[in-house]
Amino acid sequence: MGLATREAYGIALKNLGATNENVVVLDADLTKSTKTADFATAYPERFINVGIAEQNLMGVAAGLANYGKIPFASTFAVFAAGRAFEVTRNSICYPNLNVKIAATHAGISVGEDGGSHQSVEDIAIMNALPNMTVVVPADARETEEVIKYAAEHVGPMYIRLGRLAAEDIFDESYNFEFGKGVQLTDGNDVAIIATGLMTAQAKKAAETLKAEGINARVIHIPTIKPIDRDIIEKAAKETRFIVTCEEHSVIGGLGSVVADVVTETYPTKVVKIGINDVFGESGTPAALLEKYGMTANNVVKVVKENM
Repeated sequence: MGLATREAYGIALKNLGATNENVVVLDADLTKSTKTADFATAYPERFINVGIAEQNLMGVAAGLANYGKIPFASTFAVFAAGRAFEVTRNSICYPNLNVKIAATHAGISVGEDGGSHQSVEDIAIMNALPNMTVVVPADARETEEVIKYAAEHVGPMYIRLGRLAAEDIFDESYNFEFGKGVQLTDGNDVAIIATGLMTAQAKKAAETLKAEGINARVIHIPTIKPIDRDIIEKAAKETRFIVTCEEHSVIGGLGSVVADVVTETYPTKVVKIGINDVFGESGTPAALLEKYGMTANNVVKVVKENM
């Protein structure tokens, strides 16, 4: 098991601070949890803790971006996407400002914090905003690459990060390509398209299916918006059907975007694995992932049911 993507974010942010003096970091009184604390210690003159005031977090970030800085604004995903939505919409996306929202503790793997803190709708909310881009890294290595890219990308970006340790998928040779999916395994029976922590589960599921004579193509999608339409259309043409996997609601997330693509390009069956229009609850991450079907075993089950 590797680092949580929030841990990798903290490391990447501190490293970025050493090479780019325009990078500034803001937090809403959650520095230890979001892992911005290391940047704050290393570069206190470029760090602002706005307190428990998420709307102000986004407003100050917008102001800094307007003066040429590259602000990374961090808080929990449920607050970044929810509580601060109107300011993000009107002060960041509407003027198309260069703000990076790095939101941690996304999804039900937040665990014991419960349904009030488990954001299962944030991708859908951010997807709907004009000018916003949405990126969901799968592991620590990809997170490091995403943060480096984010500082170079001009425009609003929402980066979705997790609390739970993420399994390593990529090695040091991996280079993140914005807007591009990554095919991890080949197969023409089914395409399993996944993002975030579900990519590791998709890979495990493919191994199990292969042993049973089912060849699954696994595609990791780090950039939800803009989506890689070409890799999805190719999968639709070359496999029997598609299964999408995400730690997010089946409404408005990866599955919805993939379904939109295939209806416009090459219609095929899309089966969505995700949170089925419910809130989460308190429990251990492992128990919650099992209950809500975020496991390799459930991916295998769904694929076999639809063969």
